[in-house]
Amino acid sequence: MSGAPAARRLVVLASGNGSNFQAIVDAGLEVVGLVCNRPEAFVIERAKAAAVPTVVLATTKDEPRPDYDARLADAVAGFAPDFVVLAGWMRMLSMAFLGRFPGRVINLHPALPGEFPGTHSIERALAAGVARTGVMVHYVPDEGMDDGPVIATTEVEILSGDTLESLSERVHAAERTLLVNALRALA
Repeated sequence: MSGAPAARRLVVLASGNGSNFQAIVDAGLEVVGLVCNRPEAFVIERAKAAAVPTVVLATTKDEPRPDYDARLADAVAGFAPDFVVLAGWMRMLSMAFLGRFPGRVINLHPALPGEFPGTHSIERALAAGVARTGVMVHYVPDEGMDDGPVIATTEVEILSGDTLESLSERVHAAERTLLVNALRALA
């Protein structure tokens, strides 16, 4: 078929509950594998329920990050993905991983570009007293933290009575929508 886009095979990396993984699956996108670094993470149960093949790849004691990332890259490569989606993946990736999938690693981050990189972004946005925060989906070309080329963003207003729980709920809802829409656009 000339001019038709190829199917987009996704491997999702997740470390926790997996609500973003579930949103991707529920949207009917082609998730060919899940890799999780925490054996107790609920995302593993979500993957089982969706019949998505899963690899649990925990770190070993004193294992250098590049060594783990090379093992991780081997596990992901076994699924032959078009894109690797970091959806709640709570580890920084080194070039030992990123170099295997250039231009194909996508991250979801609960803040706008250049604002609140790293962990606890929602909490830090609330504490900063800003009027809005947001969500971004971006490429991960290197070891920079939440600063790769932006694919999509959306703003989330911070309301005067917001608590961490209420703001987190709205940010997470925005994450699921933005991530699914961005991945559909890539297909």
